[in-house]
Amino acid sequence: MGTKDCSRRVVITGLGIVCPVGIGVEESWGNIVSGVSGIGRVTKFDTDGYACQIAGEVKGFEPERYMPVKLIKRLDPFVQYAIAASKEAWEDSGLDRADVDPERIGVITGCGLGGLSSIEFYRDVLVKRGPRRVSPFFIPMAIPNMASGQISILFGAKGPNTVVCTACAAGTHAIGQAFKEIQRGAADVMFCGGTEAVITELALAGFGSLKALSTRNQEPEKASRPFERDRDGFVIGEGSGMLVIESLEHAEKRGATIKAEICGFGLTGDAYHMTAPPEDGEGGARAMKEALFDAGMAPEDIDYINAHGTSTPLNDSCETKAIKSVFGDHAYKIPVSSTKSMTGHLLGGAGGVEAVFTVKALEDGIIPPTINYDNPDPECDLDYVPNEARNMKIEAAMSNSFGFGGTNGVLIFRKV
Repeated sequence: MGTKDCSRRVVITGLGIVCPVGIGVEESWGNIVSGVSGIGRVTKFDTDGYACQIAGEVKGFEPERYMPVKLIKRLDPFVQYAIAASKEAWEDSGLDRADVDPERIGVITGCGLGGLSSIEFYRDVLVKRGPRRVSPFFIPMAIPNMASGQISILFGAKGPNTVVCTACAAGTHAIGQAFKEIQRGAADVMFCGGTEAVITELALAGFGSLKALSTRNQEPEKASRPFERDRDGFVIGEGSGMLVIESLEHAEKRGATIKAEICGFGLTGDAYHMTAPPEDGEGGARAMKEALFDAGMAPEDIDYINAHGTSTPLNDSCETKAIKSVFGDHAYKIPVSSTKSMTGHLLGGAGGVEAVFTVKALEDGIIPPTINYDNPDPECDLDYVPNEARNMKIEAAMSNSFGFGGTNGVLIFRKV
């Protein structure tokens, strides 16, 4: 049984990532700071007739490096990506299973749509070949909590185990909830982050019908352009970003290398619209204020913001207004960048991937750029770190995620 102690400090000791700009933290972060785009033409299926024909696909992923071949056939890609990222994060943390009580290790993952590719595939099997040809593994492949379930099985993690399914804020919410599980004494170690793999025919058609996607098909690498005047929609991406987090006491006791501390989490609802934020960004602003309050920090303490920055006309202007409403004049002094300009939008996986990049920014003192920033938008008038990374000492950083349904999540990280 855990003990209630909301004063426990929580630190990050492991990072793992699979995303459109690389497999593993070293490759991915290297490409991010170099401004390399991971967006190209869709290769998974024929996009003839689709308004949007581009995406941020994961390239060169070899699942057999991370799990048995027999298991691969039973797992949707969103689970495979989460397992790979979790294995890297575990190895990065230096943890040894023999030294940790399995009942004190938990897993919380976030995703938006779960095994959509499996759903589409087995719907076709059902229609064309009949119900007896649908795999008995179809349901486990499709359900959103299978990522957290499989991670717990592979690592023997018997502590808190759940999934957060809050659209594009899911990864951030998962990390925030895992932070709170350790803070309240329910666990000492948690795997947490986000994962998504929905570059599918139905997803591309559905988001296309919403007019949410960029149609800059002839220039894929230039299609995601957050905060820029000529942005015309987001680019869908896939992958996973996972963290291993621990109580400070647990990490120090084993002599772990601490990358950063999670010190604030805020989540709010817009109560406004199914897919659109309020024009003044009020819900996102409250989430930022909640995170600052939770961290016991003032707006002036934040040195960098990894923005939600989707490259849609409405989101970027609303997020800019929200930042200005929270930070006042200080908003113009804070570098704000969107790594979605390079990865695309990983939906439920975005918060996990962007948390990894935010922690790396703190560690290395490098602020990643917003690429494709050519023409300023008068409505978006902050410092978006255009086109080139910036060396800068960072003590504290914020990461924003906002999702359909009006759900908002914000995390604050700081150096220890």
